[in-house]
Amino acid sequence: WRRRRDLFLGPTTMRVLLGVLLAAALSQCSAFSASFPFAAPRALKSTVSRAEITTGVTFDTVAREWRMKWSDEDDKKSLQEIQKVVDDTVSKLKDLDGVKDVQRVVCGGCLDYKIITSLDAGKFGAWEEASFAPETDFLAAVEAIDGVTQVETQTFTIMPL
Repeated sequence: WRRRRDLFLGPTTMRVLLGVLLAAALSQCSAFSASFPFAAPRALKSTVSRAEITTGVTFDTVAREWRMKWSDEDDKKSLQEIQKVVDDTVSKLKDLDGVKDVQRVVCGGCLDYKIITSLDAGKFGAWEEASFAPETDFLAAVEAIDGVTQVETQTFTIMPL
């Protein structure tokens, strides 16, 4: 079966996490410092430069990953077809409000294909509210390609070290 799973943080979990982070900021005041708007539940807004998950673990970027496995059969035809779908989609991702980067990861050993779209943490919530458009269309297109399996999504924070 080809199944698409939303791993790590779904929309509800993300809102709860953001609410907890905001509550920590309001109660501790030292967890955040002001400089850009950070996505929070609709009723609450705050300005922050970075969110702190725990002491020493901060972030200002949230990413959404679309990943799948491709087949090396038929001269890697499924990989070629995935790339065509990406080529048709990447400009929509790059036009997102708050986008920092759109990256592609391809592993020829384990046959992974990943697209990672990174946004300012303060802009990520709006993209989530829009169901990560154009995610639904992208996932449907790659799921229809012969040889593509394990189509999944994941949300995570990402920071350079």
